Amino acid sequence: MEDRIARFATIWGRAIFPVTATSLTRTEFERHLVPLTRTLTEALRARPFDAAVAQRVGAELVTVHCTDPEALAGTLGVVESYLVLYCGPDGPEGSGVGGAEEYRSRCARLQHGIAAGYARALRERTLSEQEAIARSALTARTDAQQALHASEERFRAVFEGAAVGIGIADLDGNVLEVNDTLLQMFGGLEGHVRSRNVSEWGHPDDTPHVWRMYGELVRGERESYRVEKPYYRHDGTVLWTNLTVSLLRDAEGKPQYQLALMEDTTERRLLNLRLRYEATHDALTGLPNRTLFFERLEKALSGAGGARYGLCYLDLDGFKTVNDSLGHSAGDRLLVEVADRLQSCATGPGEVVARLGGDEFVALTTGPDTEEKVTDLAVRILTALSTPIRLEGRELTVRGSIGIVEGRAKERTPAEVLRSADITMYRAKAAGGNRFEFADAEADARAITRHGLTNALPAALERGEFFIEYQPLVHMRDGSVHGAEALVRWSHPQYGVLGPDRFIPLAERTGLIVPLGRWVLEEAVRQARIWQRQHGGAALRINVNLSPTQLHHPGLVADTVAVLEKSGLAPGALCLEVTESALIGADDELLEPLRRLAALGVDIALDDFGTGYSNLANLRRLPVSVLKLDRSFTQGMQQQPANPVDVKIVEGIVALAHSLELAVTVEGVETGVQAAQLRDLGCDTAQGWYYARPGAPDRIHTLSLSDAVPTAS
Repeated sequence: MEDRIARFATIWGRAIFPVTATSLTRTEFERHLVPLTRTLTEALRARPFDAAVAQRVGAELVTVHCTDPEALAGTLGVVESYLVLYCGPDGPEGSGVGGAEEYRSRCARLQHGIAAGYARALRERTLSEQEAIARSALTARTDAQQALHASEERFRAVFEGAAVGIGIADLDGNVLEVNDTLLQMFGGLEGHVRSRNVSEWGHPDDTPHVWRMYGELVRGERESYRVEKPYYRHDGTVLWTNLTVSLLRDAEGKPQYQLALMEDTTERRLLNLRLRYEATHDALTGLPNRTLFFERLEKALSGAGGARYGLCYLDLDGFKTVNDSLGHSAGDRLLVEVADRLQSCATGPGEVVARLGGDEFVALTTGPDTEEKVTDLAVRILTALSTPIRLEGRELTVRGSIGIVEGRAKERTPAEVLRSADITMYRAKAAGGNRFEFADAEADARAITRHGLTNALPAALERGEFFIEYQPLVHMRDGSVHGAEALVRWSHPQYGVLGPDRFIPLAERTGLIVPLGRWVLEEAVRQARIWQRQHGGAALRINVNLSPTQLHHPGLVADTVAVLEKSGLAPGALCLEVTESALIGADDELLEPLRRLAALGVDIALDDFGTGYSNLANLRRLPVSVLKLDRSFTQGMQQQPANPVDVKIVEGIVALAHSLELAVTVEGVETGVQAAQLRDLGCDTAQGWYYARPGAPDRIHTLSLSDAVPTAS
């Protein structure tokens, strides 16, 4: 029997599954119909017969979402055609005409019951769904009203309590509503804000694109824009705002209103202007500072073709003395007075004055005729400074040195112009000050080269770019090599071989002369020791120059002794040359290191003797053993007849030196006649191109072995 029930359920499922709305698969759906089939089978066979049971089957169909009318029609058709066939009783009970008619009648009544239960369940479900929909609609409407109320409350709270100004206007620009913040921003008078048109709030500082964007917004061509915009308040003061304007559309997307959000930036703008002023002006004098001046200069230099500029670079002469003697407070008051005078000088069109720092000022003039204007400006500045300044009960005379650069726009950068003016100013200062000089390209190039050499000096020593050439010192009586003077050279990677006159003054100013001088001493002494070994122990004298800075260095004696001990060279084979000018007015403290070296056996030579205008009596207190006569005294002997005055001077110096037991060396011997006269005058040793030019150390060794040095006959 169960097989026939399952078969009926399968036929039933295939008939109505395509029109069901169930989430079950067909197999699952057919299994769900099996108990319903069993219920119908039991009702069909029941005694007494009760057709009401079939109503539960109809209701169950609605429960499993068989709500399509075709599902009911299909069910009734399957029951009519197959229920008695598959589920009716077997045997005598179901056979015969009477039995078959009874079950067909029962089947029809079961169909009516299924239809009735189906209709009732469907009606109840429909009513339930309608009631649920009605409740949902009511709930949604209530929620929407509450949400709208809450939204309006929130908008009103935001609108009224916002820290930014909010205004609403129609598309014609008529102001419809504003919040209190915006009202206060405009001065608090409602009549000056509400019912006005935004077109009345134009300002001269409005940029053209502000109103262009406004037109695009009200036409619906853009959704929003943001600008910085000023407004006039009713009292004439200016309100600066960050303005954001947005377009509000209706439900159909058509433009309807404009919403403006305004942030008051007036105080911030004033603060920024103040900070900008402080960042671009000198705090002491109120003049434009370096930053602002560079902007003005850059603008002048980027002018159209034909535009010219003139720049005066001023540095006060002796300003440090004012600070040192009267104090920095007095120096500041002096700078303020100078700044006021400079401002009174630069009043013409295109003229500006700035303070770069310290006591350095610049003045700029522009226009087509700056060659004449910049000269007049420099004259006015020096004239204005010439009037004494009264400061702390005394009158101070202010002087200044001015470097002038004048030229055509677009030819140089601001940095190049200022550098040239700075270099030129120092030329004016070196020429005595209280004057102006015009820039000179060649002088600038020399100054830049000096600056480059100064910066390159430390690295050059580390990289081993220095080397030494040796010039022979010759005995005048027989022409034999007595020794050599060590002359340092710089093999510069860009400028080639540089003589000491190009870099020794730079090394003096930077302090590098001390390590450089020690290196020269070490190399020269080491070379002298090599010569000594090559000559079988006979030592050649090595002369090394000492700079004034080295004389003041506390480690001079210790360094010299350490170098001699390390090389093994006897102190007597070393001669240190000191210029006469370095010892003028020298006190005992300065002379003490030289005396200690002389006591050790090191010879001290007084170089360039005769150029320092020293008192000859001072020779007795100087620890020197050699006088090196400056070449200026012997140049007159290079031709015949010799200058008799020069001859007498040399003769007197030699006699004086010998009376003090000092040897005499002459420099710059260029001819045989000159050498002969100096020998006849009693000079001991000499050096010069007549004997040999400075060269490599092996050149000295060759000369000393061959006696190839020429002698005067």
